[in-house]
Amino acid sequence: MLVKYKKAFEKIAMGLISLMPNCKDSKQLMDIVQHYEQTPDWQLYLWKKDDEFVGAIGVAVENEMATIQHISIIPSYHGEGITAEMLDELRALGCYNSLQYNDETAPFLRVHLSHEE
Repeated sequence: MLVKYKKAFEKIAMGLISLMPNCKDSKQLMDIVQHYEQTPDWQLYLWKKDDEFVGAIGVAVENEMATIQHISIIPSYHGEGITAEMLDELRALGCYNSLQYNDETAPFLRVHLSHEE
């Protein structure tokens, strides 16, 4: 289930985003999370399975088009279809006319969506 980010989830969000290849530095992670907090057109969601947060997806919105800026899943949950579920729920929110990927998130999505089919 998608849960909209709030300040109480800051450390969880940083931990999940740190799973992305180019997001390891703690200052960079803090900057990323603060950007989501301070920029109205950037929205961060966490994926909750049972009682545990296991994934994160962040989008930048422009003209009702959402570009996926960050996406990650705890490695022990890979292959369970969570990537597709996150994208389906993001679409179901009805806030975005379309989803697109950036250069950093496209490789993750190609790999994970092909493994989940």
